[in-house]
Amino acid sequence: MPLISLHDRAALAARFRTDPALHLFELGDLDDTLWPNTTWYTASPDSGRGPVALLYSGGDTPVLLAFARPADVPPLESLLRDLRPFLPRRFTAGLPEGAERALVPDYAVERRTPLLRMLLTDGLPTEVAHETQPLTLDDVDAVRALLEESHPDSWFDPRMLADGGYVGVREDGRLLAVAGVHVHSPAQRVAVLGNVTTHPDARGRGLARACVTSLCHHLAATTDHLGLNVRTDNAPAIRLYERLGFTTVATYNELVLGTAS
Repeated sequence: MPLISLHDRAALAARFRTDPALHLFELGDLDDTLWPNTTWYTASPDSGRGPVALLYSGGDTPVLLAFARPADVPPLESLLRDLRPFLPRRFTAGLPEGAERALVPDYAVERRTPLLRMLLTDGLPTEVAHETQPLTLDDVDAVRALLEESHPDSWFDPRMLADGGYVGVREDGRLLAVAGVHVHSPAQRVAVLGNVTTHPDARGRGLARACVTSLCHHLAATTDHLGLNVRTDNAPAIRLYERLGFTTVATYNELVLGTAS
């Protein structure tokens, strides 16, 4: 079946809202700020059914997002096979377990990171043991420096600083911890937290917990679905998020794929 390019934001939102926990990123990417960098594909003529693949071109590296529950992976693999001629030579992908088979042997898996998708389900966290402050575009250099030192594999979009999407903890003028958002769409009422990190010199003091708690409260007025992703091998972070009221709702792999030849 030929590929179909999708352009109707309302129809895409309706499709993704059948499973918002799984499709937080896609819903967030429907926001005015991110929408111009998106291209959407499906192989299903039924606007309410079938997998959708999103190719996002707004960062340093293109990103392919194509999420599905286990029962829907086979039709997603078919869509990915059809999509191969339109993909860049190297990109990052968010895919359910096994779906990357559709892209091999054209692409080699350079890195695979298993992730949990967690959703805030138990109400807003309440404990804030440290004073946090909202960050702005004036803080971009400080955020970059912290991420480079404590979270070098992070994906950082400075535009999120302009909309109050980051909070931090400072001591003596030095930025020691941050929590931010990868996507935030008040129109779709979703947000995905990201780049939660603490400088190695300040870990174990609850600074990241304070940042996440503060950011959750800041986002509460504009979100119904607030989630995050965390590596499956990051047990301390998982325990922290569970204590703050997050529940695991899905698993998937973050992959770096490059042409095999």
